[in-house]
Amino acid sequence: MKKILVLCTGNSCRSQIAEGYLRHFAKGTAEVYSAGIQTHGVNLLAIEIMKDDGIDISNHTSNTVDEYNHLDFDFVITVCDNAKENCPIFSSKAKQIHSNFPDPAKAKGSNEEIKAEFRKVRDSIKEYCSIFVAENL
Repeated sequence: MKKILVLCTGNSCRSQIAEGYLRHFAKGTAEVYSAGIQTHGVNLLAIEIMKDDGIDISNHTSNTVDEYNHLDFDFVITVCDNAKENCPIFSSKAKQIHSNFPDPAKAKGSNEEIKAEFRKVRDSIKEYCSIFVAENL
């Protein structure tokens, strides 16, 4: 079974969303983890907008990448430039893939404008994850 790590800065939004969608699209054919360079806790709006799309990430935890040093990943997906620049070295087996998504936690405006930004980022990550699973699993 393939092992996938999604890496972001704080493991609160983008990597959590990607973990949820990768698990959903992989349908049990891969072990999916997410982590951050730091931990910021799982963002409540990320949980809410994923629930709106039928994916429950409320039980996810925010983890640091160091917690997974013992695992041999097949893929390491960085979902922000900061994570890519600060990504630790993984075994030569791990294929590193990068895509930079905007951080919805930095969105400004009314509650509805902020939620709209979360949905926009969620939808981009959803499409990315669907394509990733189709091409790699």
